[in-house]
Amino acid sequence: MNAFDRYAPFIRDYIYRSGWQGLRGVQKAAADAIFGSDDNVLLTASTASGKTEAAFFPILTLLEENPPHSVGVLYIAPLKALINDQYLRLTELCEEAGIAVTRWHGEASRSQKERLIRKPSGILQITPESLESLLINKHMEIPSLFGDLRFIVIDEVHSLLRGDRGLQTFCLIQRLCRLANCNPRRVGLSATIGDPQAAGRFLASGSSRPTRIPKFEGGREVWRLLMEHFFITEPQASESDEICAAEPFLEEKTDTAPRAADPGLGFIFEHTRGKKCLIFTNSREECEAVCQSLRQYCEVQHEPERFLIHHGNLSASYRESAEEDMKDDDSRLSVCATATLELGIDIGKLERAFQIDAPFTVSGFLQRMGRTGRRGNPSEMWFVMREEHPEARAMLPEMIPWYLIQGIALVQLYVEERFVEPPRTVRYPYSLLYHQTMSTLASSGEMTPAALASRVLTLSAFSRITPEDYRTLLRHLIDIDHINRTEGGGLIVGLAGERLVNNYKFYAVFQENVEYAVRCGPQELGTIVKPPPVGEKIAIAGRVWVVEEVDHQKRQVYCELVKGNIPAYFGDVAGDIHTRILERMRGVLDEDKPYPYLLTHADSRLRQARETFAKSGMGEHPLVPLGGKMWALFPWLGSYAFLALERFLKIRCAKRLGLKGLSSSRPYYMQFTMAVGEEDFYRIVAEEAQKDFDPQQLLYPKEVPVFEKYDEYVPPELVRKGFALGVLDTETMKKRVIGWSSVLSD
Repeated sequence: MNAFDRYAPFIRDYIYRSGWQGLRGVQKAAADAIFGSDDNVLLTASTASGKTEAAFFPILTLLEENPPHSVGVLYIAPLKALINDQYLRLTELCEEAGIAVTRWHGEASRSQKERLIRKPSGILQITPESLESLLINKHMEIPSLFGDLRFIVIDEVHSLLRGDRGLQTFCLIQRLCRLANCNPRRVGLSATIGDPQAAGRFLASGSSRPTRIPKFEGGREVWRLLMEHFFITEPQASESDEICAAEPFLEEKTDTAPRAADPGLGFIFEHTRGKKCLIFTNSREECEAVCQSLRQYCEVQHEPERFLIHHGNLSASYRESAEEDMKDDDSRLSVCATATLELGIDIGKLERAFQIDAPFTVSGFLQRMGRTGRRGNPSEMWFVMREEHPEARAMLPEMIPWYLIQGIALVQLYVEERFVEPPRTVRYPYSLLYHQTMSTLASSGEMTPAALASRVLTLSAFSRITPEDYRTLLRHLIDIDHINRTEGGGLIVGLAGERLVNNYKFYAVFQENVEYAVRCGPQELGTIVKPPPVGEKIAIAGRVWVVEEVDHQKRQVYCELVKGNIPAYFGDVAGDIHTRILERMRGVLDEDKPYPYLLTHADSRLRQARETFAKSGMGEHPLVPLGGKMWALFPWLGSYAFLALERFLKIRCAKRLGLKGLSSSRPYYMQFTMAVGEEDFYRIVAEEAQKDFDPQQLLYPKEVPVFEKYDEYVPPELVRKGFALGVLDTETMKKRVIGWSSVLSD
């Protein structure tokens, strides 16, 4: 029997009413996997390919044939907006069969939730944070809610593969299944999975089932991709004629602009007129600034305001208003957004997306590209790469347009190799260990240390953490009053712990709801959500700053202005750029091939950068002299290997090298002075890298590198261990350093 014939009658009716001519490849493959096995299933297909229907058509068919006695499907999504969007689609699909669909998040109605508690059934849609709250506050209801749970559908599963939030999600799934004594199948949905086998193992972690990854013909991808470059400090007055000659479908550009206007934003302003577009930035702060600037363009040119804004720190009314306005296919508005619109929220037919500067991951690029091109049209993205014009006496590293090169590398990696970042599997998540320990105690009440350890340490996320490490954590939590020991020897949440656990912000393992004031001396520059480590760069108030101190108690970040062309990091996982991207960036600079998507100024700037690369000898030698005793090092390593190298040079090699004044723009280059020459540098660093040393030796004395949300409550020795073994990529760094010795023999 084929998939269509196997579907329940109400599913077939829905397909007829929707006017479908036939099933897509992903829908046939999903039906085979879900109907034909009891395995977990990972569905990977392009955006708008019908993955949601592919999963739910067979799932709902099975539920109708054998109705469960509780919630039958738990649908987990990373965003409330995505849940709200899918709620409408699933409600329409399930209405005829009488299958209830319930939203459970902070913006959902209390009556809906109470109705589900009284009569558990159908589909429950929830975010990881609301699931955490449910396990804590409705602990006794879990068996009746989920005792006959058949499926857990995890949407946009790729967004959970590289951070603590993903590990938290799978901890919650395991805890729920144990409490409810159920063994549901897991179905993961994503458009951007780089290593399906690794992602499949991640999806199955803690379950007794393997993961099936259906293969199918997905159709040919068609893109319209453009990339242009602008100097922020030196506007290009004659650009419009050249651009229009290169791409005849671009509109004419006006010279009217606000004072001190950014030419890249002027380009976006002109090419969004009369169209419905998304404008992606890499941070909330930048999103606010870009939207404000574009609205100023409207004011100066006496046009109606046509730019909306959408990011995670806006109120629900603002976000939902922007989503509703964009769903209108006749709308000619554009919305400035962060990753909140990167995922699969339906905002209608979009004509094009803009990306300001380069995203940090191939996955992010593909997700943002995939927001356009729905309903049969090709996906279309325009990159707008910007940099400060290098000063006349700028050093070599400042002559490279890093964002432009990074953007090209992201595109080429996917086009040539289909590379997408794999899951991060080597983790020592002590911050999450604290969180799940407190959550388990808060939900279950008094437990013996052994019982608590058996509940928490057996979760798959903590497979690398030893019982001794856990004893260290528990002793520390008793000392700081987050846990109390009862007269009978049991453990309960302490007074200090209660203040934290009883706050709704506890449910999240990311810093989204905690704002830090950014200061330079007495001046407050604004606020950021997740402060980067000391020495990192941040962008705020239109400039780039280096962090000198982070006060987690007062929520203050102290910084100093940085001059020159130095990119700053944005994003939820600050600086998480894979080594393959940096290696491909080197290839972009080293090769002669043209890229058809580059417009006039981007192509010209690339040629300049390649000429600089060739003349400097960067291709043959990662270490390049800058004059006198000053050197630049280009290691072409991803963020965490680069960070390990920076510490390796300062802590293990500085004395032998006579190294001083090391500064960096991660993960692109380092600058320093040293007393030795090039040959001695390669020899010394290779000798030190070949020594057998503990990665914890790459931390400074008494340093406690708070990296994750709850690290401040973790014993310092565990924070140090987690950072050294789970954040620093020491092995990749050592291989690269040892490989430099071949430069001497060339």
